[in-house]
Amino acid sequence: MAKLVISLAQMNIALGDSKKNTAQMERWSVEAARRGSHMVVFPELWSTGCAWDQARELSSPLNAGTFSDMSGAAVQNKISVVGSILEKRGLESSNSAAFFAPNGRMLGVYRKIHLFRLMDEDKHLQPGGASLAMDLPWGNTGLAICYDLRFPELFRRYAVDGAKMVIIPAEWPIERVEHWRALLVARAIENQMYIVACNAAGVTGSTTFGGHSMIVDPWGKIVIEGGESPMLLTAEIELDMVEEIRKRIPVFADRRTDLY
Repeated sequence: MAKLVISLAQMNIALGDSKKNTAQMERWSVEAARRGSHMVVFPELWSTGCAWDQARELSSPLNAGTFSDMSGAAVQNKISVVGSILEKRGLESSNSAAFFAPNGRMLGVYRKIHLFRLMDEDKHLQPGGASLAMDLPWGNTGLAICYDLRFPELFRRYAVDGAKMVIIPAEWPIERVEHWRALLVARAIENQMYIVACNAAGVTGSTTFGGHSMIVDPWGKIVIEGGESPMLLTAEIELDMVEEIRKRIPVFADRRTDLY
């Protein structure tokens, strides 16, 4: 599969209201499928937002709760569904991004490595301990979440391991939206890969999130970008472009791993 149609579900997340957010997830999964999308991506913690006071009760174990809702949406609409939610792991919770195939099977779950202390995430959640790359029909694909974007080492690891794309669910505040936009383009250019990033939009709790969800191609060109309001964005990409760009400027062959 060289061509891939992707929808970005730039939600306004209702803090702590998983029922309302799940209904929105289901509606936009239907619409993404109607548009012919192969995959729909939802923001970071799309079902709850940063509802730390309720984190334990709102967390879902793998293959149950909100994870099951995502799986159901994938099956009903024959579409891949991606997004991060609170995962219950024993007595702890993690910020976990799951990838569901159109048959409802979870092909991978990535637990956020870099917890964002400016919003107290580190006080309430357990960090993940590994990156995650998946062999998908269109090629090797990595997952990252929000604050991970500020750590280029993670994306270079994915690229060196052969990733053609990294998917990033996020809740990135509007006050730092220029960082978001610049870093997404930088990660695409320096790693010659597609960056597929879905941010939240509007007010959730006391924070306004910045939107500007986007897909960036391996040349650094923005394929599609949202504004600051909730919206469902859809675009087609060409995965063969990754190899073309990597041949045009052989960054990986020219790396001096003997020096750094």
